[in-house]
Amino acid sequence: MQVLAGEFAAAATCCPILFSKDTSDGRFFAGAMLGFKAGENLVGGIDERGGFDPLMHRREGFFISDAQIAIDRDHERFSETDGETLFDESGAPAAALRAVQRALGEIHVGLEQTRAFIAAMSDLRLIEPIDISLTFDDGERLSLQGLYTVSLDRLRDVDDAAALRLFRAGHLQLAYVMAGTLRHLGRLARLRNRRA
Repeated sequence: MQVLAGEFAAAATCCPILFSKDTSDGRFFAGAMLGFKAGENLVGGIDERGGFDPLMHRREGFFISDAQIAIDRDHERFSETDGETLFDESGAPAAALRAVQRALGEIHVGLEQTRAFIAAMSDLRLIEPIDISLTFDDGERLSLQGLYTVSLDRLRDVDDAAALRLFRAGHLQLAYVMAGTLRHLGRLARLRNRRA
């Protein structure tokens, strides 16, 4: 699930944060790994994740189009009969829609902050590939490729001026938070073994 720089601290409590490349344009984005396969969620719901609820999850089905909010009527989130209404009786946005509006606003700001972080890591050549090969108790083997993390070895070698720039921009903290989440890979593997 794609995450933004402002979500790193919350995501770091429960799952690895890794870079991946967007298949459409080849640019890096940051993602929280919830499982080892598409659609797999090993970290559970919001309560099991310590309250971490990714902004991209909260906005599913909603998009910004120019200055308007658009919806994908075919998205499973929407129903004609069940759930919360988007507008109240007076036609004003209901609580559910206001929550989505806030999430979309945070995404708009957060995307720029995250792009700046990724650009800083990329410019200093601090992004390195990480290959994940796992064998589970049931004998299944998984090899995950196309994932990247921050190289702490290279980060230690940056000159003082670059380190100060990273620190002042808040990027140094994000880099260490991201690198620290790699410890969750073993935890996810143990959770997957328990489910098998």
